[in-house]
Amino acid sequence: MATTFGIKYQAHDAAEDARCAGEILMLAVGQTGLSVDQWLVRVNQPIHPADNVPDANPEGPLYGEVLVFTGALSMVRHDAAVAAANAGCQVDDNVTKHTTLLVVGDQDIRKLAGHEKSSKHRKAEELIWKGQRIRIVGESDFMSIIVQRTICVT
Repeated sequence: MATTFGIKYQAHDAAEDARCAGEILMLAVGQTGLSVDQWLVRVNQPIHPADNVPDANPEGPLYGEVLVFTGALSMVRHDAAVAAANAGCQVDDNVTKHTTLLVVGDQDIRKLAGHEKSSKHRKAEELIWKGQRIRIVGESDFMSIIVQRTICVT
């Protein structure tokens, strides 16, 4: 963050780390108008609170689907969740017996703990093997489905 904001400091020095963190906080206060006390509350909240994602659109072409994302997406996850909800999907955080659609973004191999697929992907495949109907699609395929079905419906 220091580099992004043009703050020079010596890393791994406690006093320098504290000074740099203070400068970043003061920049955040200046840019957002939130007070230091408000930032101390804000840092413990999600970047995009779940209540900002709309309910599944009952008129959407994918109404009734229960969707989970895994991996890095080309768009902000919150924006992808909003697009999915607008298309009619209920968006969940984890694969469960209710999941009907898993959208797979790029996988960071360093985060897979020696596996080829994410834990959500492996869980979906396990449930499929047990007879649950889950479609697993890539992000680009999912976006194509949304666009095609929306065009067909309108």
